[in-house]
Amino acid sequence: MTRQKARGRQEQTHFMHVDELGGLEVLQASYLRQTFSRHSHEGYCIGVIDDGAQRFYCTGGEHVAPHGSIILVNADEIHTGSSAADNGWAYQAMYPNPELLARLSRDLKSCAGGAPYFPQAVVHDVGLAGQLRLAFGMLQSNENRLLKETMLFSALTWLMMRYSKTRVTPATQSRAQSQVALVKALLDEYPEVDVSLLELAERVSLSPYYLLRQFQRVTGLPPHAYQIQARLRKARGLLKQGHGVLESALACGFHDQSHFHRHFRKSIGVTPGDYVNSLR
Repeated sequence: MTRQKARGRQEQTHFMHVDELGGLEVLQASYLRQTFSRHSHEGYCIGVIDDGAQRFYCTGGEHVAPHGSIILVNADEIHTGSSAADNGWAYQAMYPNPELLARLSRDLKSCAGGAPYFPQAVVHDVGLAGQLRLAFGMLQSNENRLLKETMLFSALTWLMMRYSKTRVTPATQSRAQSQVALVKALLDEYPEVDVSLLELAERVSLSPYYLLRQFQRVTGLPPHAYQIQARLRKARGLLKQGHGVLESALACGFHDQSHFHRHFRKSIGVTPGDYVNSLR
């Protein structure tokens, strides 16, 4: 856990992995000055605001989540985060992967047998927020696996029953979407490579300007920002495998440890060192 005192609020972060639940990531944090840059997670972000208020961009618009509200960010959805109150905000969040929610939603009509889609970025539901808080508390306890799963899965199932929808996707991709998908795949596979926009454009037979416009339209990020996210995903994988912070930073294309540290905290909310400590 890290702490930083700031204008009456004590900044704290506690990041943990719940091993018996497949390494489910959970963050408990209190922030004053923290700002999250545009980023995404491979899993969902499901959180409860315990104090203050958070402002964030998500789902094509700006949102404010006040005390007691629930934050819902879909997997791979671009979002940001900052304080919406003078005294910052405190919240708890979990990041379940789509496979877990797809298994839980198998019998729910709202999800049509697949991973759920949450159209609302902020919901106000006192009862469900309380149920999620109980689940968070259970995840941080030494209770047995069956009890943890019961509390967590009940809360998540209730959440999906009330607020998830079936996401309608086009049957076919446009040519531009297919080309963007190829560029994304390249950046995901080789995030450490110092590739130019011109080289990426030539790979898919587009002009650099057109690729830039289409890539941002499809993904919500320009290619260089997406590359940073791909590097962070790879770095987290290396850290989980036991590689050192500096080694992981350099292997993923970051200039140095400071460069890595800055981007990691602005996307994950904790430092690489804190993340490593949560794995122990």
